Amino acid sequence: MKLLHIDSAITGDNSASRKLTQQIVNAWTAKHAGTEVTYLDLVAQAPNHLTMAAMTPRTGQTDGLTAEQVAENAVSEQLVSQFLAADVVVIGAPFYNFSIPTQLKAWIDRIAQPGRTFRYTANGPEGLAKGKTVIIASSRGGMYSTSEAGQAMEHQESYLKVVMGFFGVTDVRFVRAEGLGMGPDAVAAAFESAANDVKAAVAA
Repeated sequence: MKLLHIDSAITGDNSASRKLTQQIVNAWTAKHAGTEVTYLDLVAQAPNHLTMAAMTPRTGQTDGLTAEQVAENAVSEQLVSQFLAADVVVIGAPFYNFSIPTQLKAWIDRIAQPGRTFRYTANGPEGLAKGKTVIIASSRGGMYSTSEAGQAMEHQESYLKVVMGFFGVTDVRFVRAEGLGMGPDAVAAAFESAANDVKAAVAA
């Protein structure tokens, strides 16, 4: 079994989502002996944001590519191959300005490739990355899951669930720590709740 461990928080050792992804990976590997773990830090190894240099080879053009286009295509190929090879993907996704870090969005833009992670058919789009388990470590300073107003404002968990579903991933699990900016008691409660989420995500 192959597990891809991804972090995207810019806050290093102070990151809640990084702590959560490590807890998830530790719990998963303890339960599933022999799991092969690959680590991707999207801050230390951030792909460039999507440009025409990266997009052009994906449109079918293969002749006359520039050195920049070849290099950017190699980055995209490495990332999508890594994603497709994984049986389990653990993604650290902190909540930045109502959405996800740009580094994580850049990764998604690189792996969203027709013919690799999805295709269009006569009946509409079809995901091609079926059969995976994706566990998302979600961290938030405020409370967004407990009210309709909060749920309407978040484009983090909702976005990731839609994107992974578009890729054909139906098994998306969340480990959530929210209210982290609301004082010590809220932080303690958030991590206690997240610990239960970790157990549930690994046991499912």
